[in-house]
Amino acid sequence: MTLLSAARRRWLPLLVVAVLVALLAACSSSSTDDDSGLCSPPGVDSASAAPTNLASAAQAPDRFTTETTRPLDQIDASKLNLIKPGTIVVGTLSDAPPSICVNSQQQYTGMDNEMLKAIAAKIGLKVEFVGTEFSGLLAQVAGHRYDVGSSSITTTDERRQTVDFTNGYDFGYFALVGPANGKVQSFNDLNAGTRIGVVQGTVQDDYVTNILKLNAVKFPDYATAYANLKSGQIDVWVAPSQQAEGTVQPSDGIKILENTFSINNFTAWAVAKGNQPLVDALNSGLDAIIADGTWARLYSEWAPRPLPAGWKPGSKAAPEPVLPDFEAIAKANADKPKEDASAAVPKSTWAQLQETFFNGEQFRKALPELFKTGLPNTLKIALTSGILGTIGGMLLAMAGMSRTRWLRWPARVYTDVFRGLPAVVVILMVGLGFGPIVKNLTGGNPFWLGSVALALLAAAYIGEIFRFGIQSVESGQMEAARALGFSHHSSMRLVVIPQGVRRVLPALVNQFIVLIKDSSLIYFLGLTLLQRDLFAVGKDFNANSGNLTPLVAAGLLYLVMTVPLTHLVNYIDNRLRTGKA
Repeated sequence: MTLLSAARRRWLPLLVVAVLVALLAACSSSSTDDDSGLCSPPGVDSASAAPTNLASAAQAPDRFTTETTRPLDQIDASKLNLIKPGTIVVGTLSDAPPSICVNSQQQYTGMDNEMLKAIAAKIGLKVEFVGTEFSGLLAQVAGHRYDVGSSSITTTDERRQTVDFTNGYDFGYFALVGPANGKVQSFNDLNAGTRIGVVQGTVQDDYVTNILKLNAVKFPDYATAYANLKSGQIDVWVAPSQQAEGTVQPSDGIKILENTFSINNFTAWAVAKGNQPLVDALNSGLDAIIADGTWARLYSEWAPRPLPAGWKPGSKAAPEPVLPDFEAIAKANADKPKEDASAAVPKSTWAQLQETFFNGEQFRKALPELFKTGLPNTLKIALTSGILGTIGGMLLAMAGMSRTRWLRWPARVYTDVFRGLPAVVVILMVGLGFGPIVKNLTGGNPFWLGSVALALLAAAYIGEIFRFGIQSVESGQMEAARALGFSHHSSMRLVVIPQGVRRVLPALVNQFIVLIKDSSLIYFLGLTLLQRDLFAVGKDFNANSGNLTPLVAAGLLYLVMTVPLTHLVNYIDNRLRTGKA
């Protein structure tokens, strides 16, 4: 009876996880082919008037828009210095609707990317989108990881030192977003005590830090910033106006409080410095889609708002785009009943948690893609890095215990360095540093370099685990083996090491669990839609829905992998120590 109770206690967590996943999987049969969510074109009927609540801001003169562009028939698509001939590899984001995002059909879209597709078609090229983080995007473009960076990037003098830019295809406002009834109602209300959220590395980050001279709370993406605003962790959010309009929901009690012009007032696509042929080709394509009305159509579908006085997209010779009267449409819509953010009833803590993290509909939508794409890729990265890390760790352990200092000291230095470096730093150094060198071998797939980077980190920890385990074996074991006629090498291989490995088995499995979770960091190297791991898939669904439930679903699948491992190693360890019952 005691053994039965112990077995029940041991397998109860596994049973709970299995039942929960089964229930969620059973509920996931609904189709995800609907074009709903934040990453869908709002259409002309959602037109907004030019903001009247503009704060005063200095506007720098336009010094970079070209006077004209080359005719398309003079563009040689074979001489654009592309990573893949015939294809523009584009680094983009998945969490900033309506500019750049992943829609319900799991496709990269948004106004910026749809315009880029139209331009590529004019030049006769294909487009391959790769998701990444904004904080590393420009460095990756500069390092030729991508041909083009597409992320509603506002051009600044500082950024032009890293990359080149095309002509502008959109303009930018900054929006101050906060609670409708909050203590902050304008930029003038901001002070040193205000918790101001921004996305790290953006122009809004620079604006708050260097123009307003205030401390900013920095987030990796727009969805996380908005989630923190809703939960009250920050007081306000300074965001691009397009992303604010596409994300803010009046039912959350949040609204756009005030707008201001960006200091450098147009957004463009980023290209590696010195690749002028590609810049010229994109500029020519941009003028072409303005001339044939494609730009106006896409702009009206995705960002229907009046252009500011004195600004137009493309070169100075491009025709003025013909747009609907957005002011009139917005005025006609003004009489329609709208949800008032200030009238929103404050939600209880439990209701807020339930709505944000435990939305059943979002679970059902996210689970099929998590199982189909995220789970296999996570396992692939974890297994590859785990095997390489285990081999490397064993070699490090042997070198660290060697009687030869030329083996012992390098092993110790390696261990100290890689145990002390953050995982993201190592992944970026390996991925971006060696990526251009071995791109012909890897085909630009970040899995291999990312797995190598994780293996380098894991080897440092696993090496120490092995070393401690082996050194914990009593010296009498070695002496007994030598007395029986074994050599030192044979004694280590056949007697000491097997006992040491058995003793550290739980620690090894714990390290493998860490690798499973750290596999999500490969996202910083850029992933196509088919390469996304569990975290990246959950993050994309989070951006499209504005809800954190998909990330909880991803976390649940991490549990499905890690909880059985923990109990399996406990079972093996117990079996090795006690033998069969």
